[in-house]
Amino acid sequence: MSRRVRKITPTVLKRMIVDEARKLRTEVLETGQSDPEKVAKAAPEVDADKLADTLENDIDYIKVLKIKEARLKRSLREVKRAKLKLRRRITKRL
Repeated sequence: MSRRVRKITPTVLKRMIVDEARKLRTEVLETGQSDPEKVAKAAPEVDADKLADTLENDIDYIKVLKIKEARLKRSLREVKRAKLKLRRRITKRL
């Protein structure tokens, strides 16, 4: 997959900065605060080790869900086999 590299001219850079500033202002307005510093102070700070723990927990949970999914697939397969067997038995008797 090839990507085209663009040169960042001063005009493009200024436009990018203005766009990001506009996004930040709208985020501040969405929170109901008038000052961006108040919003930053209200946001909870989380240590990196806590984020790593939650990421690890999420990965473990995905593994557990994968195991549950395999069990459910197996039981679904058994139900389908039994259903097919009963269907064949019914059609033979008719």
